[in-house]
Amino acid sequence: MPLAVRALRGATTVDADTVEQVTERTQALLEAMLRRNGVDKEDLISIFLTATEDVVSMFPAAAARAMGLGDVPLICAREISVVGATPRCVRVMMHLTTERSRAELHHVYLEGARHLRDDLPE
Repeated sequence: MPLAVRALRGATTVDADTVEQVTERTQALLEAMLRRNGVDKEDLISIFLTATEDVVSMFPAAAARAMGLGDVPLICAREISVVGATPRCVRVMMHLTTERSRAELHHVYLEGARHLRDDLPE
């Protein structure tokens, strides 16, 4: 398969809106997305992160920078507020180049965000 641009999705939650927990959970999510999909940092194009309105202690992109992804274009945004949405949630869309098909990529949902995509295999 020729080289293509693909996107990986993922999400996690924090139990408490603290710098330490947002950092820990965001980094765990990003590491799991990279590891599970065998993605090298050099394959990354950009990472888009969102947080629900109850996550205000820090920018999740700061956690990505702290784990060595500072040279990858990063941006944070506010997740839209929807009644019944998962609270304290950080979501990620990671753009990358790969020879793999969409079907061969594995999205990662951790902690309280696992139910968001219960159609996906563990």
